[in-house]
Amino acid sequence: MPLTDYLMIATVLKPQGVRGECKLRSWAADIERFRRWTTLYRKSGTGFEPVSVRVTRIRDGFVYAYLNDSSDADQAESFRGTDLYVDRAHAAPMADDAVLIADLIGCEARDEQGSVIGTLSDVLQHGTVDTWVFQTAGGTLMSPALKAVFPVVDTEKKTILVVREKLEEVCVRS
Repeated sequence: MPLTDYLMIATVLKPQGVRGECKLRSWAADIERFRRWTTLYRKSGTGFEPVSVRVTRIRDGFVYAYLNDSSDADQAESFRGTDLYVDRAHAAPMADDAVLIADLIGCEARDEQGSVIGTLSDVLQHGTVDTWVFQTAGGTLMSPALKAVFPVVDTEKKTILVVREKLEEVCVRS
């Protein structure tokens, strides 16, 4: 399965005021990158269409911007609930051992003997270590994303190698 060319980085929450500004919730790791982007994208059918972006400010973890030169609250309202994407070419560069959540979702986890553990369905970020959520034949399995448990992650092949002994020490099943 190829990697996606677009990465979701924000959701439009609501119009902000009456002059066409929108309030965005950022999903980007570095919210300041919004100041550099002038074009984002939104899904349109099976493709993506460009949306011009003019950021006015970043405050309290939210981005405030004009989308497609919106000039009144009605135009801004038309974007409510819209997810905005950045094309991969303009996304922040990644550290050598880092991977994007969008690339992790759907990866199949297998142990050292090749037995399937499950498929990664979500990544929870509520602390210093991410929690990976897998859908398995027996239900849901959650584990901290530790190198000792998951020594090899290949997002291009959509596979994750699991050290089963380590996994059993730290996982939670439901």
